Amino acid sequence: MKNLIFLSLIILVTGCSKENKASVSVQKNNTETSKKDSIPKIPEPVKLSKNELLKNLNTEIVASLKSKDYDRFSEFIHPEKGIRFSMYAYVQPEKNKHFTREEFIKYISMRTRFTWGEKDGTGDLLIISLKDYLEKWVFKGDFTKSEFYLNEFKGTGNSLNNLKEMYPSLDFTENYIPGSEKYGGMDWNSLRFVFEEFQGEYYIVAVINDEWTA
Repeated sequence: MKNLIFLSLIILVTGCSKENKASVSVQKNNTETSKKDSIPKIPEPVKLSKNELLKNLNTEIVASLKSKDYDRFSEFIHPEKGIRFSMYAYVQPEKNKHFTREEFIKYISMRTRFTWGEKDGTGDLLIISLKDYLEKWVFKGDFTKSEFYLNEFKGTGNSLNNLKEMYPSLDFTENYIPGSEKYGGMDWNSLRFVFEEFQGEYYIVAVINDEWTA
């Protein structure tokens, strides 16, 4: 009889021990689940379309020109192909000034003058420094308030435009400032950036100004 009672006690204690372990396990699992639930989830970054990306880049580039932050502007220059500047819509590689990113950084703070091309109407040569060219020619209007276009020409006149022939597979943006009523709309101005992809990022390979020419 004593043996029977003793055996019953052992079974009872073993059963309680298993229940306690199971209870602890459940509590532990609940605690871990609670901790996981309490950790804030980091939202996945929104992936922009190419059109949205180029529009944002265009905005940043224009802003850097307006603020004269040329260190920032230099970061948008193509690392391998550099950047070409064209005074007018007709791109002429043999005449247009071209800089590597390193050359741009070197000359932007120097007074070295370059011949950029001939002014329409007079034929006078435009000979000024890189900094003056950006401030007096490239950013000749407040393009932060301009109309934005992607792969589309808004500014059109009697000047030749060979952008698509020179860069047939590349994307470009146009920042267009309409002309005034005073001059019959003929005093419009456009600033275009041509982009090329490199290692998953887009960079400028050309800066092209356009306006009404004689």
